[in-house]
Amino acid sequence: MLLAAPVAILAGLVSFFSPCVLPLLPGYLSYASGLSAAQLAEGKQRGRVLAGTSLFVLGFAIVFVSGGVLFGSLGTTLMQWRGTITMIGGVLAIALGLVFAGWVPFASRTVRLNLRPKVGLAAAPLLGIVFALGWTPCIGPALQVVFTLALNEATALRGALLALCYAVGLGLPFLIAGLALDRFGSTIAFVRRHHRALQVTGGVMMIVVGVLLLTGGWDVLMATLRQWAASFGTVI
Repeated sequence: MLLAAPVAILAGLVSFFSPCVLPLLPGYLSYASGLSAAQLAEGKQRGRVLAGTSLFVLGFAIVFVSGGVLFGSLGTTLMQWRGTITMIGGVLAIALGLVFAGWVPFASRTVRLNLRPKVGLAAAPLLGIVFALGWTPCIGPALQVVFTLALNEATALRGALLALCYAVGLGLPFLIAGLALDRFGSTIAFVRRHHRALQVTGGVMMIVVGVLLLTGGWDVLMATLRQWAASFGTVI
């Protein structure tokens, strides 16, 4: 978990800065809060924006954590085939990294649900659920890497914690942006200018995790961390 949790948080950040999430940030915040773009820019109703964004994040966190529990539970059941499943997960992570980086053009279509909940705080959690279920491949590849790690951890609790780490990595920037959208304009413009480089960087990160899983490097890193942690004694 010491190694997997930071990877999950980083995967969430990669998803947030993907080309079909950050550039649409004002739209998400507008739907979640029920405020217009002009009202958001004024920054006078930060409490409402924070409440709507929090409910939006809660909505997609519920979906992700549920998936983490499922994959972690499956890992417990399939523990006897752990080595084979880890290798398959590594191959899948590499393939999804190639897709995320845009190196597999025919597989880079974006699929999303066309459901549009009514704007406002009451609909914000539903919007988060639709966001979690509908956006691929922008969040799908990074999330699948996290689910592969959850499967490798082989417990429902650890799977849930990894998925929660992913939700934190994806959700915290939403909350920060909701409180300071007027200052996020330059960041959005930067991502629009450099979205290709950011996308390739995220894809390469997924490929590296996949290679580690496939070659056994992930287990070596975990063993090293366990040995390092065991070297600490109790302070008297």
